[in-house]
Amino acid sequence: MASQVRGQGTGYRGQGWGIREMLAHVKRKFLYDQVKQKATQGGLRARGRRLDQGESPLKWLHDGRRGNVSIPKEREGHLEGGPGSLKGMRWGSRIGLALMGMICLLLILKAVPVHSAGQGLILATTTSTQDSGLLDFLLPIFERKTGYLVKTIAVGSGEALAMGSRGEADVLLVHSPEAEKKFMAEGHGLRRRPVMHNDFVIVGPAQDPARIQGTPSSAAAFKAMAQAQSLFVSRADQSGTHKMELNLWKAAGLSPQGKWYIEAGQGMGETLRIADQKGGYTLVDRGTYLAMKKGLGLSVLVEGDGALKNFYSVIELDSARHPKVNAAGGRAFADFLVSPETQRLIGIYGQDEYGQPLFFPNPKEMN
Repeated sequence: MASQVRGQGTGYRGQGWGIREMLAHVKRKFLYDQVKQKATQGGLRARGRRLDQGESPLKWLHDGRRGNVSIPKEREGHLEGGPGSLKGMRWGSRIGLALMGMICLLLILKAVPVHSAGQGLILATTTSTQDSGLLDFLLPIFERKTGYLVKTIAVGSGEALAMGSRGEADVLLVHSPEAEKKFMAEGHGLRRRPVMHNDFVIVGPAQDPARIQGTPSSAAAFKAMAQAQSLFVSRADQSGTHKMELNLWKAAGLSPQGKWYIEAGQGMGETLRIADQKGGYTLVDRGTYLAMKKGLGLSVLVEGDGALKNFYSVIELDSARHPKVNAAGGRAFADFLVSPETQRLIGIYGQDEYGQPLFFPNPKEMN
């Protein structure tokens, strides 16, 4: 896992920041400005389609996070050999263009306020903050304000906390309160602060074979699904969502097993897709569901139970316990998340596109 995410044989922490990371940062800053400017002009596509008038471009900024920004077909000739294309250029023109590009890149790199080598920031976080598009919205703002280069590793909260316990991340954004308390009690974290909350919902096919729609108790709904042996897809990855699911089965007095219970071992987005493909039920945070619902045939069937509250917190790592962590960077990111301006942005994220925010800021009642 480590070698796949961070490079063969280097582990998560790595050895500082190279040209690839610098170019990725520059690309992110460029896209932040260009996509924002051109999205409403119909000149860019996201995931193979145009961005609609008024559609927020922010969630499409990062390749490998939400999707790629591509060039429309009518403009592909400029890459394939049509008039003015690269293929049609003379060698002298190509060399001149390359030199101009290198000069521009050096000027851009000089203008980017990047910290010295080793001052990049590793964020280990739950998949829901990525699948919902929230990080694509917030990270460019943080990077532009501070100059830190953020490497995001989106895994379940359990794995994010495990990374923190090994000193393989600088800051954590997670949603598994009991596991977080244990993490802090073991001395890995310096400070844990509430950031936001939303809630979990039970989604499933419109046919609703277990007849759970409108059930006020999530535990009762889980019991009904088990009795009907209706297909249920579990994340089964020790994430915050998986821990919540296990708590609900326990409240129902059940230990699920059998062909009807599928353990996906995947993140939230992929688990939703599996449930959709197989016509099953699953437990999901509302933010991720709203961000993905257009491509799904799943409906919210159970919601509003107090047991389904979902709290997110940011944890700074203790540099006394883990001396290699970037404590200053972790503190800067945590301060950014709980700042009044970022809290305001969290509270409005998704409002225009989904008719409701995907998260609510800084829950005072975080447990």
